[in-house]
Amino acid sequence: MARINLLPWRAELRKQRQKDFAAAILLGVAVTFILFLGVRAHIAGEIEYQYGRNQYLESEIAALDKKIKEIEDLESKKKRLLARMDVIQQLQVSRPEVVHLIDELARTVPDGVYVTDFAQTDKNLTLNGYAQSNARVSAYMRNLDASPWLKEPVLTIIESRSEGKDNRKERTNKFTLQVKQGADKPEEKAKGAS
Repeated sequence: MARINLLPWRAELRKQRQKDFAAAILLGVAVTFILFLGVRAHIAGEIEYQYGRNQYLESEIAALDKKIKEIEDLESKKKRLLARMDVIQQLQVSRPEVVHLIDELARTVPDGVYVTDFAQTDKNLTLNGYAQSNARVSAYMRNLDASPWLKEPVLTIIESRSEGKDNRKERTNKFTLQVKQGADKPEEKAKGAS
């Protein structure tokens, strides 16, 4: 005799497949959720690591900015010191020039010429004085031009005056000369003359 299975095996098979499908979906969702959490944790770790690197770089940049500021301060101090050294060196070099200038002014004044005052601006001198005649002023200008410490005398003002009492009126010429201080050193002028 043939055995007939009247049990609903197809319905049980369908229920089993539905349970397997639900379990597979649940397992897929769980794996996806775990992967999502892992990726999120990895990205959060990378962001935290980058924040740490950024803070380290910012602290190093701040330290370098401080060092750059110190270097700039040192550079400005160096420039100021070099400027001071240049001024001191120029003063050391020009110190004997004052002595030579006064000496040359005294040596170049001919008889009959009186220098009342002089003023110096940089390398330019303005000489004021009196002379007995125009020829004496010309001689004074020639003496200044021949001097190794003075050059290019220019007569800017000359006025004739008559001074004196009674019958003795003396005629004098008031003058103003401009002359430049020593472009030629005495050694250079001596070489140029030979």
